[in-house]
Amino acid sequence: MTSLIVEEGEDRVVWRLNRPEVRNAIDRELVARLHEACAAVEEEPRVVLLTGEGSTFAAGADIAQLRERDLYDALRGINSKLFERIHRLPMPTVALLDGYALGGGAELAYACDFRIGTPATRIGNPETGLGILAAAGAAWRLAELVGEPLAKEILLAGRVLTAEEAHAVRLLNEVVEPEELLAAGHRLADRITARAPLATRLTKAVFHAPRGAHPFVDDVAQAVLFETEEKHMRMTAFLERRS
Repeated sequence: MTSLIVEEGEDRVVWRLNRPEVRNAIDRELVARLHEACAAVEEEPRVVLLTGEGSTFAAGADIAQLRERDLYDALRGINSKLFERIHRLPMPTVALLDGYALGGGAELAYACDFRIGTPATRIGNPETGLGILAAAGAAWRLAELVGEPLAKEILLAGRVLTAEEAHAVRLLNEVVEPEELLAAGHRLADRITARAPLATRLTKAVFHAPRGAHPFVDDVAQAVLFETEEKHMRMTAFLERRS
């Protein structure tokens, strides 16, 4: 059995973390499979829906492997490089979180553009309790998502957010029942894919561009879009509907 199930669609792809026997803990083999999946959607950009098999999204990194890693493994950035790659995928990504999203599982969710949960969702970073830090993005990305005071409570005091708390601070975009989770992801994907694909790609790229690159990157991206046939077609259709 593969540790990652990939379900291909024309304008989207579903990635299923498939290690339910260990609550979808992220090990080296799963990291390798996710890199392969990233390469495919970099080559053919599509919306990504990311979920976990069973009743857990991902309970963290595989502790048995993590315990044996040394300083050279840390410097290789095994998880951090993968999660940054996911963060930079050309089209939006949606994490579908049922049950626990802890440690590396939470950091994987933070790397996505959207997060939808269920009432059972629990999100947090308990790494300091294991003698390490959240080094795959949470130490800096979480503050951008929820603000510094709450991020510090999660990272330094081990607070685990309930679904209700995560939704209140918009860490979760929506909370639905478990049986509706994948459908909710597809509804969001439908809204995304109804828009101009290249405009969506460039908007995401401009959104994540370094602040010093603005407004130049905005103008260049807009210049590209101004020359597309789709821009002319969509604006013409808009004007015809209005008239």
